[in-house]
Amino acid sequence: MNVHLRVQESILALYLLALSDRSLSRIGFFVDFWIVLGGLRLKYRSRKILCMRFEGIVCPMITPFTSDKKLYEDGARNLIEFLREHGVNGLFICGTYGLGPAMTIEERKKLAELTMRYVPENMYVIVQVGSSNIDTSLELAKHAEDVGAQAVASTPLFYYKYRDDYVLSYFRKLFSAVDIPVFVYNVPSRVGYGISPSLLGKLAEEGAQGVKDTSGDIITFYQFMMNVKKRDFIFLVGTERLLVPSVVAGGHGCVAGLSNTFPEHVVELYKLTKEGRMKEAVQKQFFIIELRNTLYSVPHIPAAYAVLKMRGIDVGYPKEPYRLLSEEETEKLKRMLEEKGLL
Repeated sequence: MNVHLRVQESILALYLLALSDRSLSRIGFFVDFWIVLGGLRLKYRSRKILCMRFEGIVCPMITPFTSDKKLYEDGARNLIEFLREHGVNGLFICGTYGLGPAMTIEERKKLAELTMRYVPENMYVIVQVGSSNIDTSLELAKHAEDVGAQAVASTPLFYYKYRDDYVLSYFRKLFSAVDIPVFVYNVPSRVGYGISPSLLGKLAEEGAQGVKDTSGDIITFYQFMMNVKKRDFIFLVGTERLLVPSVVAGGHGCVAGLSNTFPEHVVELYKLTKEGRMKEAVQKQFFIIELRNTLYSVPHIPAAYAVLKMRGIDVGYPKEPYRLLSEEETEKLKRMLEEKGLL
């Protein structure tokens, strides 16, 4: 047996020992094995993926910028702490709310680094790496893994409407590029085309560990659940509007844009649903939909920055060409929220 196989066997034995120890089951725990044998140095980094639970409320975190167009580190820290205080379970960064596709590669990498610097141990991080360029997506995925993210997610490559076999080829490359879980991000309104239930079933067989479905269609979400046969596949619905019907059917959680601004209400809705308090959950679901409509009465991504400022959380500015709300828009939104007793 050559030295490489012996090293691999030693690593595997240590990894299995770590997996068998229940004291190591905390989410996000890392085990780094450095082996130096002769002139050979191997790094083996294992994550307790099998013990990880991607569930609950996931915030598609907005990205704070300064007035001079730089990432706002204090703003990111402020927001993460706010979300932690209100019981959010995970973060989904560089997505639609986070303006990931509008950011440079370096900005996206820097945000991942800042997030991992400030995220508490009891919150997981999913980094969205989708782009129009396969090499960019792979580079971002590898970087996300290197800085400690628990998972990555990706849209299909956008701008061109690719056939299913091209989409499958792209995701195969992504599955091979990283050892952490890969989520399929279905958001047809932004990409220009969607992932079909049959394609998701194939992607699950090839290596996808979960889906974030932002189709806005509960039937599509149900068809995803019907077509995926893979055990332990994670189903996350991508809108708070469908939290109750998705979780009742067996969905694991919700990536809720509203959790940027009113995380406590979305967390409460999830808890009511999981506890089977359905009459209260339905009423809370109606409240959440109405509250979401309020924020969407003005440009909704800048609205998140405005509402957080109203709540005393400094997150700076959105990335251009987005701008802060006008004074008139801010006053309108503030008045509506005050009428609901939320400020």
